[in-house]
Formats: sequence, C-alpha cells, structure tokens
Amino acid sequence: MSKIRADRSVCEGIGMCETQADEYFMVDDDGFVEVLQEDVPEADRALVAAAVASCPVAALKLEG
Repeated sequence: MSKIRADRSVCEGIGMCETQADEYFMVDDDGFVEVLQEDVPEADRALVAAAVASCPVAALKLEG
C-alpha cells in the first residue's frame, strides 16, 4: 500500500490535488493541504499519483 506525504511548508493552497482526488486531499481553512487518507490502496494509486503530479509546487509525494 502506498502512503501520501505532504509538505505543508511548501504548499501554496492552489488545490489541484483536491480537484483531482477530493477523497484524499483538502485545502483547509488556513490555505494548506490536508491529507484526508494517508494510505492509498492499489486500486486508487493511479488517481492519487495523478493528483500528486498535478501539484505545481511539488508539496506532495506518493511513497511505496
């Protein structure tokens, strides 16, 4: 199973991740990404990988 890692110090709150995979990502009231589900089952790996890749400031990583 893969895991999502977010670097909130890099995040600019653009929300591309949330737009693509809102069951995994949310931009919180402070304007930073919040990971809603850290563990990613294999069935959702491609969806989450696309959302991670869409981050224009590379604040997200998918490990495993």
